[in-house]
Amino acid sequence: MDRTRPLTLLLAGALALGGLAALSPAAQAADSELARNGGFEAGLDGWSCTGGSGAVVPSPVHGGTKALQATPAGSDNAKCSQTITVKPQSTYTLSGWVRGSYVYLGATGTGTTDVSTWTQSAPDWQKLSTTFTTGATTTSVTVYTHGWYGTPAYQADDLSLFGPGGAPVEIPATPTGLAAGSPTSTSVPLTWPAVAGATSYKVYRGGTAVGTTTGTSYTATGLTPNTAYSFQISAVNSAGESARSTAVSATTTSGGGGGGELPARALVGYLHASFANGSGYTRMADVPDSWDVINLAFGEPTSVTSGDIRFKLCPVAECPNVESEADFKAAIKAKQAAGKKVLISIGGQNGQVQLATAAARDTFVSSVSKIIDDYGLDGLDIDFEGHSLSLQTGDTDFRSPTSPVIVNLIQAVKTLKAKYGAKFVLTMAPETFFVQLGYQYYGSGPWGGQDPRAGAYLPVIHALRDDLTLLHVQDYNSGSIMGLDNQYHSMGGADFHIAMTDMLLTGFPVAGNTERFFPGLRPDQVAIGLPASTQAGNGHTSPAEVAKALDCLTKKQNCGTYQTHGTWSSLRGLMTWSINWDRFNQWEFSRNFDAYNWS
Repeated sequence: MDRTRPLTLLLAGALALGGLAALSPAAQAADSELARNGGFEAGLDGWSCTGGSGAVVPSPVHGGTKALQATPAGSDNAKCSQTITVKPQSTYTLSGWVRGSYVYLGATGTGTTDVSTWTQSAPDWQKLSTTFTTGATTTSVTVYTHGWYGTPAYQADDLSLFGPGGAPVEIPATPTGLAAGSPTSTSVPLTWPAVAGATSYKVYRGGTAVGTTTGTSYTATGLTPNTAYSFQISAVNSAGESARSTAVSATTTSGGGGGGELPARALVGYLHASFANGSGYTRMADVPDSWDVINLAFGEPTSVTSGDIRFKLCPVAECPNVESEADFKAAIKAKQAAGKKVLISIGGQNGQVQLATAAARDTFVSSVSKIIDDYGLDGLDIDFEGHSLSLQTGDTDFRSPTSPVIVNLIQAVKTLKAKYGAKFVLTMAPETFFVQLGYQYYGSGPWGGQDPRAGAYLPVIHALRDDLTLLHVQDYNSGSIMGLDNQYHSMGGADFHIAMTDMLLTGFPVAGNTERFFPGLRPDQVAIGLPASTQAGNGHTSPAEVAKALDCLTKKQNCGTYQTHGTWSSLRGLMTWSINWDRFNQWEFSRNFDAYNWS
């Protein structure tokens, strides 16, 4: 949260391009055409395109009446592929005609050296060609074409793999060894050994197909807490689908998120308790009853890496109307007696916290505990911003983080939760850069060069989801963010809040990797974060637009161009920066929350 000015985060990315020279040796007389539907006259039959990126178009075409057109979007390079049966220790020629910028043609799984060739710019049809020799045990290869990130659509036509044909493909064996990992309240992770000859796997829940993956793991999401589920998988290739595996059962946890005594609709606000700015100081006793969760801003570290968090009321010189410590504590007790929750919020724009060592982790636990005990607080709000959280190079899976600042924070919060028990309230207020941006980018990326903070909150949220009371992402001071519709959405209107909230409730593949799917949260764990006034931060949203967002998310009414993936009548509520700014703005934000018709 910004005390004085909006914080704008910019993503830095670096792309690496490469390719191999094309070769076109003469084919042997016994060779034949092996690619299926290489001219796309039968649509996409035989081809699989990532993320639904491919389509067949009548123009432009190189030959026949149809061609492939595929559109890169976000972290998807619009890869279209086909797995083809081949013979071991044989030579093949791969060729095709392409149009567009940065178009690639290649083959993987050759058993020797995988090959690719590409063109930087092909304003009209250009032929690409390369050759490869299969390994001693290779019986199938995957040929593909793809574009490049951030470039327009490309076209491909008359794709060909020429060489000796292999033995007919057989349906793969029935998978064995399906296992369920540790469930959360809404998800179950599944793993299994690879099946020879399988190119993908179907996942079944209760006898109904619910997903497909090319890897050997899958996370079933959107489940109901404290519920038993049964899962099976089958192995698939071009010859067909195997029988289903033996079923494995798993029961989701009860969840609840801790601090489960919030009202069905909650209003969360930050109270400038340790500093003043243009909004002025507001005494705890003067906070209206509209506010259900009051986050004290801020507890800050003695140094970035110390883990030693301190909290003090605003000095009299800065806040002439500040109450005494005794009156402040008495007001907290009065709020709690009225059913309100008061938390210490750690971080903010100026409070960088990096728990890089075990010592810093332990100091964090002891110092935060002291604040909670001294003021009789209900829990903790994590508002780490700036450079507090980042992912080290090689830390690529949000489900099993390795970066010390991430791991130590998770351990520290779990320790606090265990100490204070089920009534401990845990909330988080990350920026979109650290959460929804993870749909496109995660850490420094597969080639390096990206901002290592991209998506860095995801492993924290995921590890703590069963302890989490509320996640209220800051839908402000944000750049444009891509939603699940693969379109960019910008601050200030209902559409932005609908798209950003839908991502949290639906879940999404992290950095476009469908095998690393971030499961959605329960709607009662989610509130929408907004500025209370135009002075509070960039991205202020008018009351009418806020109402539209709530209508769409909770009732499927007044939706704009973005189509949600569900209707969430139990969405918890709203968060705002801040109570002080709402007072400055004649309590417009809280009055509109109170007046909104949730039914």
